[in-house]
Amino acid sequence: MTIISSTVAVGTLGGTITMTSSDKLAGIESTLGAEELLEAVPGLKDMSLDIWHKTIANVASGSLSFDLLFTALAWAKQQVERGAQGIVLVQGTDTLEETSYLLDLYWPYAVPLVLTGAMRHPEVAGADGASNLLNAIKVAVDIRSRGHGVFVVMNDEVHQARYVMKTHANAVNAFESPQVGPIGVILENQFILRRQANERLLFPVPEDTSPCVLLLESTLNESEEIYDWILHSSYKGLVIAGFGAGHVPGNIAKKLVPIIENMPVMICTRTGRGSTTYKTYAYEGSEIDLQRKGALMGGFICPRKARLLLTAMLWSKMDKTKIAEHLRNYSKDSN
Repeated sequence: MTIISSTVAVGTLGGTITMTSSDKLAGIESTLGAEELLEAVPGLKDMSLDIWHKTIANVASGSLSFDLLFTALAWAKQQVERGAQGIVLVQGTDTLEETSYLLDLYWPYAVPLVLTGAMRHPEVAGADGASNLLNAIKVAVDIRSRGHGVFVVMNDEVHQARYVMKTHANAVNAFESPQVGPIGVILENQFILRRQANERLLFPVPEDTSPCVLLLESTLNESEEIYDWILHSSYKGLVIAGFGAGHVPGNIAKKLVPIIENMPVMICTRTGRGSTTYKTYAYEGSEIDLQRKGALMGGFICPRKARLLLTAMLWSKMDKTKIAEHLRNYSKDSN
């Protein structure tokens, strides 16, 4: 491991890694803070690091909000300004693929920002939190991590925020980057970077986070009713996780016409791997038909990240033409 600095900042937001139970019949809740987590990591003191720490919040990751994430982002930036050369954020894994990507869209530094968590809480055999936290710190202080944006470190693997997905509800190896694989691994206590990160999109931190984007999934014989409702809602954008290579039922395609006239609509694939197509299928509800109607294709971007990307674009006051321009190359790049 090539250490660039002896200073790393660790902030905690809650999650399984922080959860214990006072009553084994009552389940677990977030109780541990940053200091307690760090004290439980074996081998951390041997690294001779100066570790700054803060308990930012203590909530399940499903309850994280944009406001709280921007609070965590502001804290992380403050640590960089103080001189930290690596930042680690600890949170629950349920929304880790989303929070890491959102932060990646707003992280302007070469200093690495590394997110981690745990699939097993600290009171069970085989708990993975301490190992994940130790590895995240190793990655955060390694010179090879610089300039790659936000990483997610879980189960001895290092993933780019842009590609990482939670693919299993329970297993320790719950995180993958299905399109490209991990960008690095931890092997024999060393961080090995296997490839360079590709170009990232960066946005200014928004003053107003009110424009919201709705995410829907295409389903067999789905009702048209919600599409009538969207026109009268406060949503400013729509992402659809479509069938196969980015398709919707023919009747829904008709319903999208007035919606597309009022807001950007992005079509992704619900499959978890692969890309939307652009010029293969021509039936009503296909990608050719949807593009003709004015919809934008999400390419390799997964629907959950597409929602965040479209949200960031709307926060930055991009119009539909500018959004389409940014998506044209970004959405087709899978490596």
